[in-house]
Amino acid sequence: MRTLSLIGVLTATLSFGAEVPRQSPEFVINYPSGEKQLLSKTRGKVVLVEFLYTTCSHCQHAAGVLSKYQADYGPRGFQAIGIGFNEMSNMLVPDFIRDFKPTFPVGWANREPVMVYLGMSPEERFVVPQLVLIDRKGVIRAQSTPLDSAAMQDEKFMRAKIEELLTGTTPPRQPSSAVKSPAAAAPRASAAAGKPSTTK
Repeated sequence: MRTLSLIGVLTATLSFGAEVPRQSPEFVINYPSGEKQLLSKTRGKVVLVEFLYTTCSHCQHAAGVLSKYQADYGPRGFQAIGIGFNEMSNMLVPDFIRDFKPTFPVGWANREPVMVYLGMSPEERFVVPQLVLIDRKGVIRAQSTPLDSAAMQDEKFMRAKIEELLTGTTPPRQPSSAVKSPAAAAPRASAAAGKPSTTK
């Protein structure tokens, strides 16, 4: 019963914020090599995108978890992607890759297109990392809320969601109703106008 209760809380958390499910907007990822790649190039795979601050300890930890997902699910059509969007991320992403050795590609983008992609106002407060889970058809099936990414960082829950999308057992696409979730107890980093701080 406790497990079912936890899943219920997490599901409610994922349905508050930008509408889910929805078609993933196009997005340009810049890589340290100078290459630019469209997010839509991953169509046909189950994709988990981590929008991160390279200097955020929670983002660094999440990258380690995504590396595990990549190792476990990559052969079945899963792809993790990291996108740094803190100030000077174009210069900081190479150091992030060197220090934390993610087993998936990590690029960077400016803050404004990230806010547009996530469906958030440029002045809105938010926590990092922000995570987005996309199915094989390019539909966003789960997304962090602006002030709560704990649900998307719950490994047991996320593995179940990834498995669901890989096996093609996703429910029919229907707009979700906005449900406000309880505050999560997990520590996380927040940002307002691009300035990270710790919240509890």
